[in-house]
Amino acid sequence: MAVLRLFASAREAAGTGRDTVDAATVGDVLAEACARYGEDFAAVLSGCRVWVNGEPAERGDAVAEHDEVAVLPPVSGGCR
Repeated sequence: MAVLRLFASAREAAGTGRDTVDAATVGDVLAEACARYGEDFAAVLSGCRVWVNGEPAERGDAVAEHDEVAVLPPVSGGCR
């Protein structure tokens, strides 16, 4: 199973920072996450970047057992 890691607003919308998902592609992982966590999570997901094992990923990319799929919402802030 792939390991799903959620950060910032994605973690808040899902109510968890980590889960496991049995899926063949990044898109399958994200679809299952939306089914588990609902509309609020899906809304946040639309603005997120997705990485697999530390590399940018597309929805059609394959995932294998123990791959880490990270959902990273946009980050803002900093100093003036």
